[in-house]
Amino acid sequence: MIDRGERLLLPTLVLYEWLRGPRLPEELAAQGALLPAEEAVEFTFEEAAVAARLYAEVPRARGRELDLAIAAHAVVRDAAIWTLNHSDFTDLPGLALLSE
Repeated sequence: MIDRGERLLLPTLVLYEWLRGPRLPEELAAQGALLPAEEAVEFTFEEAAVAARLYAEVPRARGRELDLAIAAHAVVRDAAIWTLNHSDFTDLPGLALLSE
């Protein structure tokens, strides 16, 4: 994606998910080099409003609040989500997913 000129953004919520898992020092160093934590995109009122709308629109929203909030970052920016868990996002309206 970087070779294609794609711009990568790291939402603070994704950073939270990443940091709460068991991470090796070299994984944290790689993340810091590619997507520095201090440049993570904050969750604002605009994302909160979109996440709330998604919560009301999608079936089985309960328990998916964090995924909906992450999706809201992409919707607000008209961006795609790069994820290994496509099934978490496939039913969300207005959201594009990247496969690589």
